[in-house]
Amino acid sequence: MFAPRHASRLLPICAAVLVMLGLAAGLAPHHAAFAEQPSGPVPAPKFDPADPAASETATLSGGCFWGVQGVYEHVKGVAKVYAGYTGGAAGSAAYETVSTGATGHAESVQITFNPHVISYGQILQIYFSVATDPTELNYQGPDTGTQYRGEIWVASPLQQKIATLYIAQLTAAHAFGAPIVTRVDPAKGFYKAEDYHQDFLVRNLDYPYIVINDLPKVQNLEKFFPALYQVSPVTVFPQS
Repeated sequence: MFAPRHASRLLPICAAVLVMLGLAAGLAPHHAAFAEQPSGPVPAPKFDPADPAASETATLSGGCFWGVQGVYEHVKGVAKVYAGYTGGAAGSAAYETVSTGATGHAESVQITFNPHVISYGQILQIYFSVATDPTELNYQGPDTGTQYRGEIWVASPLQQKIATLYIAQLTAAHAFGAPIVTRVDPAKGFYKAEDYHQDFLVRNLDYPYIVINDLPKVQNLEKFFPALYQVSPVTVFPQS
């Protein structure tokens, strides 16, 4: 439906549908166009053991990577967040190709964090509370296709145990009004997205897609997790 395009010139694919529908409907700034905003955080994971490592990495897919990256760039203990692609082959890890939905890739973020400041379980609690809707299968809001699926890419048996037990916990607690469809799979190669996608939320706070769909996620992060929220984002590129 949409031809490949560069973000600096035309609306990227993951933004186009929402901008057309949302602005045509006269939506007010910071209004969630396709889903109600959560009223509070989901419960913390019961199984979340201390991690003695100095640094850990979490890889998550949960819709358009602009918003997910933007959320974690405001989380204390996070050293770096890259937007990228995972799930497919290295040769197909390019925006225009991934956007066909035929590569096996999902838009993802790779988060490097200090587990002495924030645990892997807390990373997942933020993911389920504000970064993604885990009940939406192969789409998030206006963005449709397997490249927008929810998936937790685990890098160790411990990460797998934390993630699977947490999903079981949230399911048993009926934390959501529909079944959780987020997948848990072994980590695959992560390929950084093009530079123009990195820090997109931070650099484009007035961009329609960001205003409508992603700034509420950052606002909910501050509201639900004040002890973990940091005002100044940790970005891939220095901000002027």
